[in-house]
Amino acid sequence: MTNLLNNTLYIVSTPIGNLDDITLRAIQVLKSSDIILCEDTRHSLKLLNHLNIKKKLVSYHKFNEKKQIPNIIEYINQGKILSLISDAGTPMLSDPGKHLLNECLKNKIQISPIPGVSSVTASISVTGFEDKFLFFGFLPKKDKELEKLLIKLSNLNYSQIFFIPALKINFYLNKFKIFFNDRKIMIAKEITKMHEFFYRGDVKNISMFKKPLKGELTVVISERNLKISKVDNVDLIINKAKKYLKKYSLKDTVELISNLEDTNKKKIYNICLKIKNEENN
Repeated sequence: MTNLLNNTLYIVSTPIGNLDDITLRAIQVLKSSDIILCEDTRHSLKLLNHLNIKKKLVSYHKFNEKKQIPNIIEYINQGKILSLISDAGTPMLSDPGKHLLNECLKNKIQISPIPGVSSVTASISVTGFEDKFLFFGFLPKKDKELEKLLIKLSNLNYSQIFFIPALKINFYLNKFKIFFNDRKIMIAKEITKMHEFFYRGDVKNISMFKKPLKGELTVVISERNLKISKVDNVDLIINKAKKYLKKYSLKDTVELISNLEDTNKKKIYNICLKIKNEENN
């Protein structure tokens, strides 16, 4: 049996789908906890009932976290054992908890991770992409903010992992076709569940989903595929420059095209500048 420490908050990883994907240590910690902080108590009850764990559950989510923090600190200072779980996977990864963790540290309260399943590591492990990756989480919803971010991300030659609401997948795929068209993609749905599904292909050739999907998808974009991206076609660059200059600044257009086409930046700049001057005359 794990000996738990007082004055400690335990960050406990839980399954992302299959309820049997939980560590023995996580079960021991949850059974020994006086209070379990849950993102959604109704959702967490399914797991806890499966494990036959009966404990006091306290709702802790992004809408009440600041209000709940003083109470949680007080519980821990009283010597109670508290665990934090999210709806699925490892807490803190695109989940509430950061404010609580920082307040605990300010109050000299220990933080102890109980590692386990994460859709981030589960998805990257079956891609075949480079194992150097960037986890971003949820992307912005607003067009302008999203495109500015994707320009920056498209310059990074790493695999990149995003969480995307299933209903918005076609919207984001259309953006990926612009900014990541020299890369491969894997879309993971229902990881570890009965209807687990992986969709793989080249970003530039990927088809839109015709039927609406439910839930949350984990999307992995590969590192750059230099075999695809080595293009030095002036006509292609001119066409892209005309298209992008309608939406982006000269600087952003040059960055975007240089990343997509593996062509000398100065050459792209001169082409874009010529187009801008022609439009102004």
